[in-house]
Amino acid sequence: MARNPATGTAAGTGGHGRPGAALVPADVRRLLARADAELVAAALAGDAAERFVRAHLGALRAAAAVVALRGHAERRGRARPVWDQLADAEPSLAAWSVYFAGGARVRAAVDAGRADVDPRRADELMACAEDFRDEVAMLVDPDAAFVRVPGLRTVAS
Repeated sequence: MARNPATGTAAGTGGHGRPGAALVPADVRRLLARADAELVAAALAGDAAERFVRAHLGALRAAAAVVALRGHAERRGRARPVWDQLADAEPSLAAWSVYFAGGARVRAAVDAGRADVDPRRADELMACAEDFRDEVAMLVDPDAAFVRVPGLRTVAS
């Protein structure tokens, strides 16, 4: 592959070492990195409520990446939840938006100290958030390889 003489990287990789990387906007890459960080934190959390909240935030960041990539900024009216915007921006992810929108109420209750989370529910949400993140990654950049953090496992229900 030809190399860009200015950067020393492979031509067409945008400096990220793989084809197509330049096509993913920086803000979308940042949101996906934040999603990954939340999912790692969720996997490391010993408390079910914290695992639930972190996994839900990871899914939220992944959804925001899709909205940033495909959505259109609304100029008028009230702000809409990212889950509503996701269903509009990428209809193939509409079922995920419904699932995670339901989790938003639980997350808010946990954040306010008004709810506990059953460990099985936290594990389910964690597994779903990871699956959702994988779907988003394939949608955003189909040429990207998946990176798994060694030694981290989640329990699927």
